[in-house]
Amino acid sequence: MAVAPGFFVDWNGNARRTEDAGGDFVVDVDTAARYVALYTRNGTLMHEATFYKTLEDMEKKGIKAPLVDGATPWGMKDEW
Repeated sequence: MAVAPGFFVDWNGNARRTEDAGGDFVVDVDTAARYVALYTRNGTLMHEATFYKTLEDMEKKGIKAPLVDGATPWGMKDEW
């Protein structure tokens, strides 16, 4: 199943693409509700976020988050 393209903010304050969230998470997007949920492969909910169609939409809301790719680890930097 294809994931709706867009963006969300992770728990470290980074912007991530819904199609490349990283962390081996399963991404579920509800565009009508503007909701993103990330699950482990076993189905445990790990993160919830607001869905943004574009980075410009995030900026309009005052969110200044650096865009990272899926290779960037989840967790705090001191945990890497």
